[in-house]
Amino acid sequence: MPPRDTKPMKTRHDTTRNAAEAALVTTDDQHDSSDTQAMALRARRRSDDRGCFIIRGARVIDPASKLDRVCDIVVAEGKVQSIGSGSRKAHADGATEIDADGLILSPGLIDPHVHLREPGHEHKETIATGTHAAAVGGFTSVCCMPNTSPAIDTPELVRFIYDRANLSARCRVFPVAAGTKGREGKEIAEILLMHRAGAVAFSDDGDCIASAGVMSRVFAAVAQTGSAFMQHCQEPTLTQGASMHAGTVSARLGLSGWPRMAEEIIIERDVRLLRHLRSPCRYHAQHLSSSGSVDIIRLARKDGLPVTGEVTPHHLLLTHDACDHYNTLAKVNPPLREKSDITALIKGVADGTITILGTDHAPHSAEEKSLPFEDAPMGLVGLETALPLFAESLVASGAISWPRLIALMTIEPARLCGLDALGLGSIKKGQTADLTLIDPKAKWTLDPAAMVGKSKNTPFAGRRLTGRAVATFVGGVLTHQDDALIDRTTESASHSMP
Repeated sequence: MPPRDTKPMKTRHDTTRNAAEAALVTTDDQHDSSDTQAMALRARRRSDDRGCFIIRGARVIDPASKLDRVCDIVVAEGKVQSIGSGSRKAHADGATEIDADGLILSPGLIDPHVHLREPGHEHKETIATGTHAAAVGGFTSVCCMPNTSPAIDTPELVRFIYDRANLSARCRVFPVAAGTKGREGKEIAEILLMHRAGAVAFSDDGDCIASAGVMSRVFAAVAQTGSAFMQHCQEPTLTQGASMHAGTVSARLGLSGWPRMAEEIIIERDVRLLRHLRSPCRYHAQHLSSSGSVDIIRLARKDGLPVTGEVTPHHLLLTHDACDHYNTLAKVNPPLREKSDITALIKGVADGTITILGTDHAPHSAEEKSLPFEDAPMGLVGLETALPLFAESLVASGAISWPRLIALMTIEPARLCGLDALGLGSIKKGQTADLTLIDPKAKWTLDPAAMVGKSKNTPFAGRRLTGRAVATFVGGVLTHQDDALIDRTTESASHSMP
């Protein structure tokens, strides 16, 4: 049986929980002052009224409680007030009713791996624009990586992220802090203090901690907090100068190749380090790309080690062929590989080896992506397209069901980052109303010009997609509404939808 490794240890209690709970309260106020919808939300909050919504006839899927049935849900005062048949009796004056026949209502989606670029790289993305993209994609919580400038490697910078999010974000933002100072892989950062300040996990994402000695000490320090360490699995000496997968396409294009073993060696090393720790920390391998990595994680989990793995939409759908003609939009880290790797990754999701889905949302400006292939930065945006792309690669393919997909995007990442302790990742009566309403059959074509994030670097432009979030609720506040929902909504004079 796979280990129950994603639940937080008992040491994850008052300090980090208090900081994160502060975010749970204040994010209900979040807004982007430049946007009309955000101003409407702010006006609503000024009147201390989050509105009352009656969502009728949705297929409510909550994997945490094994709920999967068609019923009604009432949201009022920022919380789920009732679930099921009794919900039809609840009808507050001025409530907004949504006809959700044929739609799925899930816990708010959670992305444990995003790059919001703030501070230091605001020309690519900001907390305001990145969380707007998140809301459109159905996400109610995101965990932002520390490869900013400066890196998030002090308690003060952890608090800075919360403060900025409270001013401008459309969803909850939880910082992942650096494991080493400056993300340089040399000296351990103030892990305990950053945990107390509200860091929900630790990572040097963007770089791997190359030194096994430093890595072992970071693991031991992170273990004391009960948090997870998220590893960017890249052996640096094997990837120096490489810009794409080592294969036939890189050879034809005359580009240096990035071998699978650069990823696999780090995971193998880290698993061995964990085996020799008396109390190993929870370990999470980010953005898996190699079939061999799946095998290593499968064996570690079989042996009961607290190891999890994550996969992105692009690594499930695209191969290195997407980089042909020097297409920089398909240049990512780790690189797109081959069909055999996609098959292994999907199998890993289907058999429970891979339990987390993340976007690795990595915005870059058009100017940066227009550079020659070897000079262009790695990464693509994913928050606005993750849901339909995961549905295409995993549900439409028959690998998993909608309930399992939702679990991989809600309760599983919540457990990884300790957010389940805050009531996130599930639907319960009396609990904070972070919810995503999904139309699983909506068909649409991705137009980068219509995307709301600051950067538009996606290789999926023009792709025909099926499924999308039509409404996103954060703390009972409607932070995104698709135009298709208008005909399903009955409004009243006292409570109109923004």
